[in-house]
Amino acid sequence: MILMDWDEYYDRHFKGYIDRDDVRDRCHPQIFKHEDDGQPRNAIVLVHGLTDSPYFMRDIGEYFCSKMGFDVYIPLLRAHGLKNPQDMKDASLIEWRKDVRFAIDRARESGGQVSIGGLSTGGTLSVEMALNNEAAIDGGVFLFSAALGLASHAGNLAEIFLRTPLANIFDQIDRSSLINSSPSGNPFRYSKMDIGGARELSKLIKELDLLTDRDVLNQPLFAAHSEADTTADIDEIEELVNRSPSAEIFRIGKNFAVPHASVALKNPVLSINNSPLEPSNPFFDQMMKSLHVFADKHGLIDCN
Repeated sequence: MILMDWDEYYDRHFKGYIDRDDVRDRCHPQIFKHEDDGQPRNAIVLVHGLTDSPYFMRDIGEYFCSKMGFDVYIPLLRAHGLKNPQDMKDASLIEWRKDVRFAIDRARESGGQVSIGGLSTGGTLSVEMALNNEAAIDGGVFLFSAALGLASHAGNLAEIFLRTPLANIFDQIDRSSLINSSPSGNPFRYSKMDIGGARELSKLIKELDLLTDRDVLNQPLFAAHSEADTTADIDEIEELVNRSPSAEIFRIGKNFAVPHASVALKNPVLSINNSPLEPSNPFFDQMMKSLHVFADKHGLIDCN
């Protein structure tokens, strides 16, 4: 297994936008690959969430590669992972879709089935891509805390607010930095949820609502979600699972208090001074073993 920063992403996809040096250390797009033996290999595109970076998909990506034999492609979404994000002024749903499509095109070069999955907003983008590109996504869909709707009773109100001009005004008023450069800052995630990025997620959720009301996800679907998630609504995930012909949900009980992004983490996120920032998922190994069994059952592992 080879883990490498995906420098082609800058040379071919982000050319004219940003360079490698513009991205924070260990926030680069990445690839987990096997030695090329000339045989087709299944691949998966794993998409990170809003305000975070490909780092959050590494533990899952490593499992897919080392235990399930996949080539793994982890793109960097525009306006993410930057040393100087400037309040995510470049956040764009249109561009995020291009980022994911570029990764899908590269994954198809592995020669086998292509699956897709992601954390939070990355999961939302994955569902949309799978619904709109069944020919390209001919493997499975794997969701981790997917943000198909905002959690809590105020979730719908928040989504409506983000689609109004008032959101732009608040975005201009809030000039606090997205980067906490202190030793206790998070090296892999922005320090706040920027309204510009949240607004693009709100657009995505609205468009996906219309899409899922009309279409069914035909690819095998595995979803993992914590009942303690205060960011993404688990009810939306359950509804998608119930409407999908081949689907399974891995629920983490509320009493275990596993937060939103932690579902994807085998290891905790530490600050520069090694203080704990985001806990790991205590059920990570069990979750991935369940995912493995599900993928094997639905013919998503053997590409021959």
